[in-house]
Amino acid sequence: MLFGKLLPREGNFFELFNQHAAFITEGARAFMLMIENYGNLELREKYATEVVNAERSADKVTAEVNRLLHKTFITPIDREQIHGLINAMDDIVDLLQDATETMQLYDVRSMTEEVIRLGELSAKCCERVQHAVSLLAQLSRTDVAEAAVKTCEEIDKLESDADRVMRSAMSKLFREETDVRELIKLKAIYEQLESISDRCEDVANLIEGVVLENS
Repeated sequence: MLFGKLLPREGNFFELFNQHAAFITEGARAFMLMIENYGNLELREKYATEVVNAERSADKVTAEVNRLLHKTFITPIDREQIHGLINAMDDIVDLLQDATETMQLYDVRSMTEEVIRLGELSAKCCERVQHAVSLLAQLSRTDVAEAAVKTCEEIDKLESDADRVMRSAMSKLFREETDVRELIKLKAIYEQLESISDRCEDVANLIEGVVLENS
């Protein structure tokens, strides 16, 4: 009986996942508002700060998850899955911050249609990640598990769309951009934005793995 009282419980991993996913979506929305209002310096800086704040808040959740892993004996899903999932999620918000900082450091003057489109796809991916993560706690239900897999498939499709936009953007950039400095700047930004959807796909793959192992 005493051992049962001393044994660490499973912790609030699912709640922490949901908190982190909310910060991902918050960061993605702020990023979109930043690039949509890029010509307004005041709004640009306001939304850039919101992206940074979301990333810092997400970092705190990641640290809490990793701390709990060291303290918790019984976890709701495999320990490696928890570790892999929270770190893959953290990569998403890190990339949002990286893209924001790159635009500031490179002194990008205006947004292209391709940046806007890649940003939109990234934001949609982040929203679907949040939805998929919200289903983790109820995967024992068949309908929830099916909904999670469907959401992961939607993320995969969005990532494929981002790949196509990226290839088209790169082709146009190297054909039409005559200023080498602008070419280098935009190439870096396109690559970072496409990487966001890649990391969202990584999260989707991990969630699909959790579904398969728990169905």
